Amino acid sequence: MTSNNPQTREWQALSSDHHLAPFSDFKQLKEKGPRIITSAKGVYLWDSEGNKILDGMAGLWCVAIGYGRDELADAASKQMRELPYYNLFFQTAHPPVLELAKVISDVAPEGMNHVFFTGSGSEGNDTMLRMVRHYWAIKGQPKKKVIISRKNGYHGSTVAGASLGGMTYMHEQGDLPIPGIVHIAQPYWFGEGGDMTPNEFGIWAANQLEEKILEVGVDNVGAFIAEPIQGAGGVIIPPDSYWPRIKEILAKYDILFVADEVICGFGRTGEWFGTDFYDLKPHMMTIAKGLTSGYIPMGGLIVRDDVVEVLNEGGDFNHGFTYSGHPVAAAVALENIRILRDEKIVERVRTETAPYLQKRLRELSDHPLVGEVRGVGLLGAIELVQDKATRKRYEGKGVGMICRTFCFENGLIMRAVGDTMIIAPPLVITPAEIDELVTKARKCLDLTLSALQG
Repeated sequence: MTSNNPQTREWQALSSDHHLAPFSDFKQLKEKGPRIITSAKGVYLWDSEGNKILDGMAGLWCVAIGYGRDELADAASKQMRELPYYNLFFQTAHPPVLELAKVISDVAPEGMNHVFFTGSGSEGNDTMLRMVRHYWAIKGQPKKKVIISRKNGYHGSTVAGASLGGMTYMHEQGDLPIPGIVHIAQPYWFGEGGDMTPNEFGIWAANQLEEKILEVGVDNVGAFIAEPIQGAGGVIIPPDSYWPRIKEILAKYDILFVADEVICGFGRTGEWFGTDFYDLKPHMMTIAKGLTSGYIPMGGLIVRDDVVEVLNEGGDFNHGFTYSGHPVAAAVALENIRILRDEKIVERVRTETAPYLQKRLRELSDHPLVGEVRGVGLLGAIELVQDKATRKRYEGKGVGMICRTFCFENGLIMRAVGDTMIIAPPLVITPAEIDELVTKARKCLDLTLSALQG
């Protein structure tokens, strides 16, 4: 990123000299220099060059109530003065984490009344893996260790989280996945459905779960984990036939079901959780991101009552983190959920902004570069193709990255997953801001097409 601002260049020099960024080519970033974000308000960011940017990704899916909410800063400040930190080890607790556990149980699906707190969604999924295996050991079935997940799913970036996820480029670094984790096909009709109808493909993809259970052996399978809607994989929305068939399979076999709600949770789909949207009834749900609107790190695992009844008979659960249920994070989460409830933000997403966003996004379907537009709630995906009829891609062109660069240059954050452009704006986005997002997206699609034709 070139700059005429000496301050920007100074920050970029610090990045080059000292900072190792996540999911980055260190050499490339050192040569190019990062964009420096300096402030934010509502759904907008400002960089050190003074550019105003509409954040179509809510940070990393997380800034639910928008940037600049003083209430969350005040909650953090108040808690820091009262009790800035104490751990939850040694049969000790503190009010914020206990109150938060109760509030989460109030909005969680029925029967899910217990929460184990972590510092992130990755840690939440590590906790899940440990808890699933501990659960089956207590029940006298210690062989039930295998976790079934999905190809191209995302469950974090720790060793366990990346193993649970099905992204091969992550597995290639670090000899992953670790033993005891296997993967099945994802329900990605547009990319992998071939000549099947969406519903035919949904049934086929769901049936891969039963085939894998039988292959591994039901006596060896502990759980199936899945995102209600795959986020980082490209906002992959299963065909309508998928989840009903998955539920039939889960009911047939004695395994646990874990819903990774890190992205879908806390209103993203227009319901409090993606499991509410699809009526999934999981045994465990991983949470993070929207829990605090990203203002401070926090994650957790919500656990169903009947699972906890078994865990209560198992003695010590030898697992936890220094920052599990951090009091400042808990105070911020409490205030964040209060705002979501009192301002009826989730209800507004369901009845107003999500229908409007989905309507406006689908207007982009007429663009020559767009093969499909899909979305649920305030999640959306735009597939970039060379041929609409065959769904053929531009091979080796890096079309998604070309489009993402034009977005950056024209005041819009859209994320590229291969040649799929995805969005997940803050839940507080207004219809007027949705209009701006779609207008800028169309402009960037036009520029991308011109670049490909040039």
